[in-house]
Amino acid sequence: MESSLEDKVAFGARAVLIAQRLGLRAWRTAETLATNPLTVAVKGGGAAVVFRYGAVVFFDASPESADGFLAELRPQAENPYAVPETEAVEVRVDASMKEGMKGEVVYLEAMSVQRLQVIADVLSKSVLLAFYESSIAASLDRMERLAGELERTGSIAAKTRDLLKDVGATLHTEHLMVGRAAVSDKPEILWDHPALEGLYLRLEDEFELQERNAALDQKLGLVTRTAQTLLDTLNTRHSLRVEWYIVILIVVEIILTLYELFVRGH
Repeated sequence: MESSLEDKVAFGARAVLIAQRLGLRAWRTAETLATNPLTVAVKGGGAAVVFRYGAVVFFDASPESADGFLAELRPQAENPYAVPETEAVEVRVDASMKEGMKGEVVYLEAMSVQRLQVIADVLSKSVLLAFYESSIAASLDRMERLAGELERTGSIAAKTRDLLKDVGATLHTEHLMVGRAAVSDKPEILWDHPALEGLYLRLEDEFELQERNAALDQKLGLVTRTAQTLLDTLNTRHSLRVEWYIVILIVVEIILTLYELFVRGH
């Protein structure tokens, strides 16, 4: 492993979610340690694993080196986030320990880039889930307020455009999670290194990826259903209003017709 990590027995790992998507085609081959996912050496020491869905996981990289790497990566970032989501753990190499996580420490039996890629996969999915958990919480609060308003008053002070935005945002989130990040899927590296599946499953369980993904999926579904129901309510109200306008116009026309007949009759 051609990096400063090969002789390390303890170092930090930090995941950062910086954008909605990262372009990786222009990466320099000389700095690449591995692919699928892309793993590269960081100037100043350490390594980074980069994911297309906007996450970067650093291993043994100083804050200055990590900031420099992110600055270099920023031109490839689509829809960067103003406040990046982060998560950090410590990694220790100890052949006497069973691979997995205890407390805030991930134990490895030996050092290898493939093991780091497994850790990076779990950490990157964890920060992605944390980001969407925060985002969907705001949407849930809004839906709860509107639903309560509908219960109390029988109407809601919301615009159709705003509710359509809520529906669009939740559908977009589902697309990103399923289409790009594939949070519920095992990483491709396990196909080539099946012996690492135990490490992955233990880390996945520790970070509760499947449970959090399922809970988030339920919340997304609830927001979509609530927004759709409120949207249908608004559309029904608008339809009733149009029907009343039509009734009023018909009545006015009848009155004018009767008036004209009455005047002509006299």
